[in-house]
Amino acid sequence: MADDKSKAGGQDRTRINVNEDYELRDWAKKLNVSPDRLKAAVKEVGTAAKDVEKHLSAKPR
Repeated sequence: MADDKSKAGGQDRTRINVNEDYELRDWAKKLNVSPDRLKAAVKEVGTAAKDVEKHLSAKPR
């Protein structure tokens, strides 16, 4: 199912969809990591932004 871009907010802000170029770009910038590093983190811990952020902060950059 595709993202409904007219209904952004709520859960959409707590999940990272690395299959959407704009989300990958924006989250990578926000978390100060490369898009590839972000994809790897999502693959390891799932799409929850708080889990990804925690995972990335626990490992040296």
